[in-house]
Amino acid sequence: MSKKISIIIFDDHNLVAEMWSDLINSDERFSVIGICNDTSDKSIALVKAQRPDVVIMDINIQPVSGIDATKQVKKESPGTKVIGVSMHNQPSFAKRMLKNGALGYVTKSSNKAEMFEAILSVTLGKVYVCKEIQENLSKQVFEDDETPDISKLSEREIDVLKFIKEGLSSKEIAEKLFLSSRTVEVHRSNILKKLNLKNTASLLKFIHNSSLDI
Repeated sequence: MSKKISIIIFDDHNLVAEMWSDLINSDERFSVIGICNDTSDKSIALVKAQRPDVVIMDINIQPVSGIDATKQVKKESPGTKVIGVSMHNQPSFAKRMLKNGALGYVTKSSNKAEMFEAILSVTLGKVYVCKEIQENLSKQVFEDDETPDISKLSEREIDVLKFIKEGLSSKEIAEKLFLSSRTVEVHRSNILKKLNLKNTASLLKFIHNSSLDI
């Protein structure tokens, strides 16, 4: 039997990490050799020591985001291929991961077949982006230039936008994200500027009239 593809999973939710591990280990081509629940120096050192073929990286992991941690992984283990995983289905996040050295990106809506395809593709040095991201990217290409482009937003601004959609106040959002109310207000202002919208009312109209999945 040929050598199994070795994999380390980065996810700060134990249940999610264990689920991915069980799912991946169910295929005889793969072997999960480690799980990291954070992006501490100890976790990066594990990658350096084990030199896995693939790292599956949750982009929202702490204390260093998966986007930034990807740079560290590639620095310490250049031969390791990184696949970004996120609940966000906006192409901007996939672009940022690929720019930082990842070769793959799947969303948490992706199925088992897509994850397996991603692992096999990046192992061969090929870029893999899941169908959901590809479809959203195609939609953006054909949208009118005047349509607000959510891919301009940062990861934190997306988080704030999600809570705005749920009807939370700046104070409530601040508590959820462990930020000051002033910082949330700055994020709200930046969101309006980047989306070229005049006020919160126009923002809410945009959110509810579009097909955004945030």
